[in-house]
Amino acid sequence: MNFSEIKEIVTMINQSELTEFRLKDQQFELYLNKNQQCGLASQTEGLPHLEVKNSSVVPANNLETSILTQVEMDDEPTIIDSEGHVISSPLVGVVYLKPSPDKAVFKQVGEQVKAGEILCIIEAMKVMNEIVSDVNGEITAILVENEEVVEFGQPLIQIKEN
Repeated sequence: MNFSEIKEIVTMINQSELTEFRLKDQQFELYLNKNQQCGLASQTEGLPHLEVKNSSVVPANNLETSILTQVEMDDEPTIIDSEGHVISSPLVGVVYLKPSPDKAVFKQVGEQVKAGEILCIIEAMKVMNEIVSDVNGEITAILVENEEVVEFGQPLIQIKEN
C-alpha cells in the first residue's frame, strides 16, 4: 500500500460516518479512530511501541490534515541554512545512514558529494529506496538520525552547492 492510497482511505473515512477503521494486510496494519477518547493502548498489544510527544486530541473534521502534517518536534530545533540545498524525504519510512549496520555511514558533514551519489536509504514496506544527491557540493548538515522514522517531505540532508 502506498502513501496516496493511505491518503485516499483517510479522506474517505474522514468524510464518512464511521468512527473507527482498521485494515490489516499481511504485515501492514492501519488503524484510524475519530472518537474523542480512544482505547488504543489495549488494541496495540504486539505492535511496536511508538512514543508520542506533544499529543493532542484531533477533531474529526481535521483528521486528514493532522495525520499528513503532524511532525514530532525535538527540544532543540535544527536550523537549516537558507542558502543550502536540502534533500527531502520522497516517502515515509525508516532512514538508514549506513549501507548495513557494520559499515560506515554513506556521508558525513564536511564531505564532498557529487550528483548521483547515495546519501542514505529509506526503507518503506520492506523495500530499500536509495536517496541520491541531485547536486554537487559539501554536506553541511545531516538532519536525521540513523534508523529514524521520517515523513514525506522531511528534510534529510543539507548541501552547500559548489
